[in-house]
Amino acid sequence: MRALIIGFAIGVGLLQVQGQLPGVEWYAVGGVMAALLAFTAWKFWQPFLRLPLLLTCGAWLGFLWAASFALYYLDQELPAAWEGHDITVIGTVADLPDHTEQGLRMRFEVEQVVMQGDVKPPVPPRLALAWYGNQRYQMPVEDGEAAAPARMAVPDMRPGERWRLKVRLKRPHGNANPGGFDYEVWLLQDDVRATGYVVGAPAPAGAPVTAINRRIDDFVWTPGHVIDTVRGWLRDRIYAALPGEQYAGVIAALVMGDQRGISQSDWSIFNRTGIGHLMAISGLHITMLAALFGGLASWLWRRSFFTGAQLPLRMPAQKVAVLVGMATALLYVLLAGFGVPAQRTLYMLVVVGIAFWRARIVRVSVVLCLALGLVLLADPWSLLWPGFWLSFGAVGLLMYGTVGRMQPRHAMASAASRKHWWPALVQQLGQAAHAQYIVTLGLVPLTVLLFGQYSLVSPIANAIAIPLVSLVITPLALLGSLLPTVVAQFVLQLPHLLLVWLADFLRELNAMPWAVWETPRPSWWMFVLALGGTVLLLAPRGWPARWLGLFGWLPLIVNAPLGPVEGSMRVTAFDVGQGMAVLVETPGHRLLYDTGPYFTSASDGATRVILPYLRERGIDHLDRVVISHNDNDHSGGTVSIFKNIAVDSVYSSLSPASPILKVAPLHQRCEAGQSWNWDGIGFTMLHPTPDSYDSDKWRPNARSCVLKVQIGRQSLLLAGDIEAVQEDELVNGPMAERLPSTVLMAPHHGSGTSSTEPFLRAVHPELAVFQVGYRNRFNHPKADVLARYQRLGIRALRTDESGALTMTLGDQLHTEQYRKEHARYWYGR
Repeated sequence: MRALIIGFAIGVGLLQVQGQLPGVEWYAVGGVMAALLAFTAWKFWQPFLRLPLLLTCGAWLGFLWAASFALYYLDQELPAAWEGHDITVIGTVADLPDHTEQGLRMRFEVEQVVMQGDVKPPVPPRLALAWYGNQRYQMPVEDGEAAAPARMAVPDMRPGERWRLKVRLKRPHGNANPGGFDYEVWLLQDDVRATGYVVGAPAPAGAPVTAINRRIDDFVWTPGHVIDTVRGWLRDRIYAALPGEQYAGVIAALVMGDQRGISQSDWSIFNRTGIGHLMAISGLHITMLAALFGGLASWLWRRSFFTGAQLPLRMPAQKVAVLVGMATALLYVLLAGFGVPAQRTLYMLVVVGIAFWRARIVRVSVVLCLALGLVLLADPWSLLWPGFWLSFGAVGLLMYGTVGRMQPRHAMASAASRKHWWPALVQQLGQAAHAQYIVTLGLVPLTVLLFGQYSLVSPIANAIAIPLVSLVITPLALLGSLLPTVVAQFVLQLPHLLLVWLADFLRELNAMPWAVWETPRPSWWMFVLALGGTVLLLAPRGWPARWLGLFGWLPLIVNAPLGPVEGSMRVTAFDVGQGMAVLVETPGHRLLYDTGPYFTSASDGATRVILPYLRERGIDHLDRVVISHNDNDHSGGTVSIFKNIAVDSVYSSLSPASPILKVAPLHQRCEAGQSWNWDGIGFTMLHPTPDSYDSDKWRPNARSCVLKVQIGRQSLLLAGDIEAVQEDELVNGPMAERLPSTVLMAPHHGSGTSSTEPFLRAVHPELAVFQVGYRNRFNHPKADVLARYQRLGIRALRTDESGALTMTLGDQLHTEQYRKEHARYWYGR
């Protein structure tokens, strides 16, 4: 059984790294192979033959199951022909709508699609929709036009409401970058096969039934909507009881699993101190609550609820405790949104509970494997997320490091009865400390592989936070959220006060210079070697030469960021959507040109794309940041860069009043003629001219910093958002001889007001790169501009199709497209 499940997990994992789904013939072949392998394994009882057969059989079954699962959901995707069309749908609000700075985001379950003439649009059953309060997010913009700033009211939508909406949809698409979040597979896991936004304003009160953007019913009864309504009710009670309090979002996360109220700065503190796993409904919280209610039910049952009914004669109190504990765990997991750690805990508790009811002894490894199989059966994509590996990894480490090595509870109780209670308490604390040591040490290789960093203060932080959050804050938060409003306001203040004290303590830990160990993500052989060393270090006492395990960690410890080799430079054009961000690396220096767009106070091009990439590479320092101009899509992530990574100097064309310059280190404005040399690679600023800063007739685009980077006969031209006038000045000015370049970052994302033919002829690039957003409202790059590049024989690549582009310039130009090199079957569907 265990070998079959482990093989099943291997097969599921193999499917998730495929560039395309298998053909129909693979399902038939795979089914026959799995059946033959299962029959052969049943015939051969020798373990050395049976084990590999069961592993292979499980792998075939897992591969085919995950492929079938993926095919079913991918077939629901919105056809490309219907992207950008206005479609009227009727359906219900699902999950908990999220209010943002821009409006409202929600999941919408479609019940009916309104006919458009004689055609019924093929709309997927579940949509991810936004309802913007700012008109500019909905209106296409032509070159040179300003975005419309008009605001409109967005309704307060609730789970279970039925609405008639006019929506504009597109196929799922996300930024594709090394080390970045895979938005497309996240939507696939949530069964969302189209995203979009609501077109127009809400219908006025008293509007006819057929009016668009109108609420039809206040609530539609389904089990899912009931659960979502309860979650929303709890969230509202918590925020009402703690109005404006900093950690009300943390209380909500602990009670009903909604983490969206936790600020990005708080998440940074929690993750850097290693307690992020506690800031939600974790497996530890579920187990604790199940044990609490199960114990209470057992206590009351043994006393027959003080009625004299002698209930234990009808059913043993232990079985009642198991039933109540499992029911409590199920309800709490539903409140948590059914995340992987919560699922794992629930399945393990259910397996143990069933075994207890049947008076069977079940091995811990069997329980873990059954939980693993159930999680992957329900959601084959779960193993793509760090929570899956950390959750099962922690339990597996505890099994390996503690099972059979700790004194049983009854032995401690006996010792306590012979002497005093405190020796047993001390022994329990020692075992808890040993378990924490096992998890802390054992998860280092996996954590470094997943995140490129490890919190060195996490043992101290967890020693305080685990008992405080699990045994005090969470029970008080649950109690307070269920009490009457007047009482809840007082009860919830105590867990919030404890969170304030805990956060202050965590900030002190995080401020230590050695708080976090950051390193490049290790290669597979480094991880395997470190994992083997960890297994040896955690081996039972008496195992020979356990200290040799330290040598397995050496490659992990000495792992350092790798730059380009001598005589070359690496250029990474990030996929930041409609914006610009380019990292230029020489053998000894790094320059970041622009920082992508700003989205919300908690999200921008830096936090979403650039910083995760830098962490994966182990880069903690930038020699220079160049901000081409003030537009949001070029400078939106700058402040996040300054807050999270060391920067030596900044060049920009920003106004002296810009808030960015207030936090910028060693700033200098861009001026044509500036130059410097790093590792034999020349950097020259071609634009703007110094006198352009004295004129007020130009928009920020016109002052874009244009930077030329030259290595031997190859070069890169970063043109920012210059337009036709500035291109003409460059072609006919003193910098014209410096224009020819191997790679051109297309001016202004390929707008119709740039990329003039004289300029393209003067630059004469081999490759042009367009950093644009998928189906952006500006329609960049323009069709006639693309045709111009094609007519001049210039190869064009665009980040919305290729993902991040990595170019190596030296003796020759070598280009890597992330979506091609890291192909996955859900890309480009």
